[in-house]
Amino acid sequence: MSLIEGLLQASSTVTLLGTVLFLLVLYLHSSGSNSEEQGKEPPGPRPLPLLGNMLQLDLKKPYHTLCELSKKYGSIFTVHFGPKKVVVLAGYKTVKQALVNQAEDFGDRDITPVFYEFSQGHGILFANGDSWKEMRRFALTNLRDFGMGKKGSEEKILEEIHYLIEVLEKHEGKAFDTTQPVIYAVSNIISAIVYGSRFEYTDPLFTGMADRANESMYLTGTASAQMYNMFPWLGPWVNNLTRLKKNIADMKMDVTELVRGLKETLNPQMCRGFVDSFLVRKQTLEESGNMDSLYHDDNLVISVTNLFGAGTDTTGTTLRWGLLLMAKYPHIQDQVQEEISRVIGSRQPLVEDRKNLPYTDAVIHETQRLANIVPMAIPHTTSRDVTFQGYFIKKGGYRLKKQ
Repeated sequence: MSLIEGLLQASSTVTLLGTVLFLLVLYLHSSGSNSEEQGKEPPGPRPLPLLGNMLQLDLKKPYHTLCELSKKYGSIFTVHFGPKKVVVLAGYKTVKQALVNQAEDFGDRDITPVFYEFSQGHGILFANGDSWKEMRRFALTNLRDFGMGKKGSEEKILEEIHYLIEVLEKHEGKAFDTTQPVIYAVSNIISAIVYGSRFEYTDPLFTGMADRANESMYLTGTASAQMYNMFPWLGPWVNNLTRLKKNIADMKMDVTELVRGLKETLNPQMCRGFVDSFLVRKQTLEESGNMDSLYHDDNLVISVTNLFGAGTDTTGTTLRWGLLLMAKYPHIQDQVQEEISRVIGSRQPLVEDRKNLPYTDAVIHETQRLANIVPMAIPHTTSRDVTFQGYFIKKGGYRLKKQ
């Protein structure tokens, strides 16, 4: 090796060591800078520089790791998802205290990179500030107006049950995957509320939207998506992210096409669903000269996508858990069936029957308790510096809830 080559190699080594030393000093400084003035942070396992506690996490099922850590560190503790500090709230009482008793403090959303791919800061799930507040208020008001939680939604559910039963009966008692028919049924109920009409199960536009929404929810929970959230620069090498981006683009295109059709047939005096109400509000504001309104096409498309995707996944997954548990515990299934047959007979069940079906009601609640629907929940951030159960959480501190 020549003298010049040796000097270059030594220089490279010194540069590398210097970089590592700088990062280590930066890490130690940042991890120790909080301290006494601000208060004690929640405990947790000691993180490695840059990697955090990643080597301790099961990236496919991180909630399993968090449950184990909560046994050691308590109902509020800190872990590091890569370089990102995360405060985890574990258990019903702690989560309720944060989200209900201190809702203003813990109400902001943490828009992780994979969720930002969904929303770009718009809609009602992955947004903050005035836009989120206005879209959430509008959505809650109008979903109630169109029957969500009322008699109107019950009628839509009863109508859809007939179509779902037809699909189930075609299998003639043989084993089959319940995922698709259940998702289609739930999606159609949401579609009836959002768009004002249901779709046929053979409609390629509808089946494409439902299938993509289901796949996208799965992709956001994969290990590679978690890695992307920790290290966004990995994006170009994450195959699942490429699939997710395509799904999102296709969903937005489909929703935009449906909105265009509804806009062409819009009658302000007779709103058919959530989309019509939004279009009427948008039109009214524009006619009054308010061109900077939050009621724009991006918020409409993303809000509809949020309602369609999140509503379908949570409800559909709950129903499939119910089917799974009924199959696993047939004696429970028999007792539910006996009570329904004795109290209701051969007619369709109604919400008002619930008070007369105590055993069935208890089974439904137990299913919801056991079912693992959204184990990591939607990440939040604190809207200000917070002292919670004796621990300090800085404004904007990233927080996950785990029940």
